[in-house]
Amino acid sequence: MHIGIAGNIGCGKTTLTRMLSEHYGWTPKYESVTYNPYLEDYYKDIQRWSYNLETYFLAQRFQDLLEIANSDDVIIQDRTILEGVHIFVANNKAMGNLSERDFDTYMQLFNLMMSMVKEPDLLIYLKSSVPTLVSQIQKRGREYEKGISIEYLSNLNDRYEEWIAAYKGKVLVIEADDLDFEHIPEDFASITDKIDAQLYGLF
Repeated sequence: MHIGIAGNIGCGKTTLTRMLSEHYGWTPKYESVTYNPYLEDYYKDIQRWSYNLETYFLAQRFQDLLEIANSDDVIIQDRTILEGVHIFVANNKAMGNLSERDFDTYMQLFNLMMSMVKEPDLLIYLKSSVPTLVSQIQKRGREYEKGISIEYLSNLNDRYEEWIAAYKGKVLVIEADDLDFEHIPEDFASITDKIDAQLYGLF
C-alpha cells in the first residue's frame, strides 16, 4: 500500500510522515531536500534553475515509485510525484520561470513515468494557511528558504486547493492550522482516527 502526504512548503509533511511511520509501523520515504544539488541555487535564481530542480525531483520521485511498486510494505511518502507537476511545475510555468519548451519536455517525461506506475492508495493533504506556513518556515530556519516570498506560497496554496478539489483518488484533507500534532497527542490522535476510518472503516 502506498500513502502519500501532500502539502505546501512548511505544512509539516516530513514530521507527519515520521510520526505516522512510527505509529503504524509503515516504511517512510522522504523527499530529497537535504541532498538536492539544485535547491540553494533555485531559491537564488528561480527562473534559471527551475527546469533542473524539477527534473531532479521528478527522477527521484519516480525512483521512489518504482521501489514502492516492488515492495510488500506499507509505504508512506513525504510529497508525491503528482505535486511536482500539478503544483510546482505548473506554478513555475505560470510565473514565466519555465519556458514552453522545457515544460513540454518535462511533461513528456512525467506522462511516460506515470504510464508505468500508479497513484497513491490514499493521499493525505495537510491544508495550511500562508501565515501558518510562514511561521513554520521561520521556525525551522533553513537558509535557502529565507528568500521564499508570500506571493510564491500563496500561489502554491491556490494550486493545491484546485488540485485537491479535482483529485479523483482517495484523499483525506487535514485542516492543519489549529493542530500541533507533533506536541499534542490528542491532535495526532485526531489524524490517526481519520486515517483508520479511511483505510479500515473504523470510527
